[in-house]
Amino acid sequence: MKFFYVAILCVSLAWAADKPAAPASGMSTLSGKVLEVKDVDSYTYMRLQTKDGETWAAVNKSPVKKGTQVTVENATVMSNFESKTLKKKFDKIVFGTLAGPGGDLAAVHAGAGVSKSADVGDVKVAKASGPDARTVAEINTKRTELKDKNVLIRGKVVKYTPSVLGKNWIHLQDGTGSAADSTNDLTVSTKDPANVGDTILVKGLVRTDRDLGSGYFYKVLIEDAALQK
Repeated sequence: MKFFYVAILCVSLAWAADKPAAPASGMSTLSGKVLEVKDVDSYTYMRLQTKDGETWAAVNKSPVKKGTQVTVENATVMSNFESKTLKKKFDKIVFGTLAGPGGDLAAVHAGAGVSKSADVGDVKVAKASGPDARTVAEINTKRTELKDKNVLIRGKVVKYTPSVLGKNWIHLQDGTGSAADSTNDLTVSTKDPANVGDTILVKGLVRTDRDLGSGYFYKVLIEDAALQK
C-alpha cells in the first residue's frame, strides 16, 4: 500500500498547478502495450493499448520503450485532467507505479517518492586511506581494472533511497570527477542506513555493466557495501 500513497503524493507535488476537474477513483492494476512515450521532469507519460482500448498513464520517470508491455500498479484514475507541462487535457488518465524492479528503481534515479534528497552544497571530501582507497572519479574511470575488487570510498551522501529490492541505495560524491560525464557520482547498494548530508566511509565490491532489468543499467555499481566506522 505504501506505493499507492507515494503515487498520490508524487501527483500532488509534481502537478500542483494541474487541478483535476473530477475526483480520483481507484483501480488495482493496468496492463497494456506502449504506443507512445512522453518524458517530463521526473515523470513518464505513456499511451497504452489495453484490452479495453487506449488510455494514458503516468509513472515515475522510467526508461520505457515504445512497443513494450507494461503493468501499472496501485493505479488511480483521474478524469478531465489537464497537464500544463504537456499542454494537454486528458479525458481519463491513470497514475501509478511501474510494476517490477523498474518501478522501484525509478525512485532511486528520480529522487521521487520514497527517495530522500537535499541540496548538500559544494562537496569536497578527503580521500580515504589504505591500499583499497579510491575516489569516486577513480572508480568511475578505472572501473574495468577495479571490477570485482573491494574498494574503500569516503564521500558525502547526496541522495538516499531506503528499502528498494531489499537494499538501501546511496549516491555518493566526494568532489572528484565531472557532472558532464557522470564521473562525479557513485551508486552504492547496502543493508546499512544513512542520512543525506552525512560524510561516510564505505567498503564494497565494484560491479560493472550491471543490468538490473526494466532498462536500468549501471556502468559501475558498488554492491554488498558496508559502512565503516
